[in-house]
Amino acid sequence: MLFTSAKYGVFLVAVFLVYWGLARIRLARMALLLAASIFFYANWRIDYLVLLWFTGSLDFFVGGLLPSMRRPAGRRALLAVSLTANLGILALFKYADFLLGAASDFTTLLGLDPVRLRLGLILPLGISFYTFKSMSYVIDIYRGTLAPTHRYHEYLLYVGFFPQIAAGPITRAAQLLPQFERRPSLTDIQGSRALWLIMAGLFKKVVIADALGMGLVDRVFSIPEMYTSWEALAAIYGYALQIYCDFSGYSDVAIGSALLLGFEIPDNFALPYRATNLRDFWRRWHISLSTWFRDYLYIPLGGSRRGGARTYFNLCATMLLCGLWHGAEWKFLFWGALHAVGQSVTRLAQRALGRDDAATPLGRLLTGFVTFHFVCFAWIFFRADDLGAGCNLLRVAFSFIGGAPNLTWPVLLPLAVGYGLHWAPRRAESWVRDGFGRLPASVQGLVLFAAAALLYAVASRDVQPYIYTQF
Repeated sequence: MLFTSAKYGVFLVAVFLVYWGLARIRLARMALLLAASIFFYANWRIDYLVLLWFTGSLDFFVGGLLPSMRRPAGRRALLAVSLTANLGILALFKYADFLLGAASDFTTLLGLDPVRLRLGLILPLGISFYTFKSMSYVIDIYRGTLAPTHRYHEYLLYVGFFPQIAAGPITRAAQLLPQFERRPSLTDIQGSRALWLIMAGLFKKVVIADALGMGLVDRVFSIPEMYTSWEALAAIYGYALQIYCDFSGYSDVAIGSALLLGFEIPDNFALPYRATNLRDFWRRWHISLSTWFRDYLYIPLGGSRRGGARTYFNLCATMLLCGLWHGAEWKFLFWGALHAVGQSVTRLAQRALGRDDAATPLGRLLTGFVTFHFVCFAWIFFRADDLGAGCNLLRVAFSFIGGAPNLTWPVLLPLAVGYGLHWAPRRAESWVRDGFGRLPASVQGLVLFAAAALLYAVASRDVQPYIYTQF
């Protein structure tokens, strides 16, 4: 059930109406949300609900046992059970075929007959997201920074909450579980903000991301030899905008959907292409994932507390694993390696200069320009079918073959609008958003109706899935 489908709109409205009718009764409203989340996930595959239930059940009981376990060895054993089970399931479904293929390639290099094994397992929807959510719960209890919940159904709801299940944001238990305990409320300001987020998110996805994907990016990345240098460059910049609008659009709809039900979820993006360096970029891009890796991998490895060499090792290990998190392919590992090198160079420059940013506006403009183009360069290998295809696209882009017959206005318009909105002054967006919030409810309804009509008019007949649901 995609957020862009009419089916999800009907589903959300139905849940909204029934939920607020039951808002005074905690057990009833939580049961409704859990049932709605199960229904939402079952619309994809009902059998994989078992994995979601197993992850939530295991970590609920492990988290409940941890505070009563006094012996450090026993606490470590409980933590190991949770981490082994969660990472084992993730590895089985996400990385088994990759590892089997790598082993087969290695036997070929040794001159032996390769054994081509493949499990062919279908990747469960949102497994990387709900696994990280559940793991963080157990780790926080182990560290003593979080008390366990004693309501089993509410923990299952936390793990499988339907606005976030497919592609995040990766909300921590400390952010969401306390909200389950409070009686929900929805002010006019919150309602207007929720509707704005949903409308803006769908606009990013349908009008910009899908238009760029179908009209330019997919075609050029598939057969770059059929296109000119200008068209290849446009596809590179187009994919940078596509993946941002696609994923941030999903996050906006998820956050807006949760807000309609009275739950505050932190923002997941903060205009990442306006970053002035790579460290700044990762503070703005997929914030819930980057902070997860910081808090549960980079800092436990030692962070920047154990000298320069160890700091760069920790940084590179974190970025490589971040790349591998996105998928069991060499291209994602290479993408992570690029960002590992880029972040290391950034940190070296910051230490040499004794500051995190350039001292002048011109300097920040130049470093921002370099950062943006480095990110776009890395996206090539993230999007390409493999490393060879990425290199081939680069060769076409810099072959200086002139002309751009395929860069028509239906392609250039979403490219211009997307980047224009991204780099527009923030006060302009605030002015429009606040103006929408001040409109009477009836006028807001007309605006939403007009927006829905526009989305319907420009939407492709072929429903385009969100990019990050595959991770």
